[in-house]
Amino acid sequence: MDESKLMEFMGRLVTDLGGAAMVASILVGDELGLYRAMADGEQVSADQLAGRTGCNERLVREWLNAQAAAGYVEYAEGRYRLPEEQALALAVEDSPVYVAGGATVLATLFLDKDKQVAAMRGDGAIPWGAHHPCMFSGTEKFFRPGSKANLVSSWLPALHGVTEKLHAGAKVADVGCGHGASTVIMAEAFPRSRFIGYDYHGPSIDTARSRAEEAGVQDRVQFHQAAAKDFPEDGFDLICFFDCLHDMGDPVGAARHAGQALNDDGTVLLVEPFAHDDVADNLTPVGRLYYAASTFVCSPNSLSQEVGAALGAQAGEARLRQVFEEAGFSSFRRASETPFNLILEARR
Repeated sequence: MDESKLMEFMGRLVTDLGGAAMVASILVGDELGLYRAMADGEQVSADQLAGRTGCNERLVREWLNAQAAAGYVEYAEGRYRLPEEQALALAVEDSPVYVAGGATVLATLFLDKDKQVAAMRGDGAIPWGAHHPCMFSGTEKFFRPGSKANLVSSWLPALHGVTEKLHAGAKVADVGCGHGASTVIMAEAFPRSRFIGYDYHGPSIDTARSRAEEAGVQDRVQFHQAAAKDFPEDGFDLICFFDCLHDMGDPVGAARHAGQALNDDGTVLLVEPFAHDDVADNLTPVGRLYYAASTFVCSPNSLSQEVGAALGAQAGEARLRQVFEEAGFSSFRRASETPFNLILEARR
């Protein structure tokens, strides 16, 4: 045994355990408004922060010390400060780098541990609707900032001729829309177009309808409970799949149905987690996160459905291209990318 390798691994493991503990700490800080109460960037004592948020001072002090040890806040002479950079990630929900919602998603991995164990000892299946409710709210909270920052400004313009159609008045489907964040963002930007969100999870559709009303776009947005392979309408100029195709049991069937529902010159926008085609190239911090989430969420959901292709969150561009070619599409290209997403365009 190489003792130096053992100690190196133990250090890595302790770092990971501390990171897992900090996920729980982020959840608490987000729910109690502790980060938001520090977003002004000014130094604050534990007693002052407790007073601002109506929380127990002793526990707030311990929470702050954990934040300081993790490098989330700065500490000096009994006072604490949340720098602007950290505030953008932890306190400002409209920030494009806001990640606190991801902690809510990760909490589900622990809450659903017994279901995961049963799935791994059985057929691998955990339907989306079987997860703890915080999975659905956390998914919306995690993905909305990225969509708000990129969807209208860069992802849609990267597609051939799509923004022109949207400004003129297009018919758009958002398949696997969840709580409808992406649908509402598009509807706000393109008031002449009509948007229909589809999701097979009924409670998410109910929430999406509320989101449309809150945003005042219900005149041009509809939400319906339907699966990706059998949503009823056609004649679409644009059909979107935002971080959902790899979760589906039959992605080829979903892509084929989308092709049948498109106009002759219509476009599919496929946004998927960033991944290389070779596993060895995905052994990165981002890949670690995506593979872990895929073990608990994406692959079990696919395995709960017919076909059960289980592409996983790191399918990669080549495998996704294969799906669309098998579904009958003649054109498939990478339109854009971010460190976290592949933005792909498919045309019949």
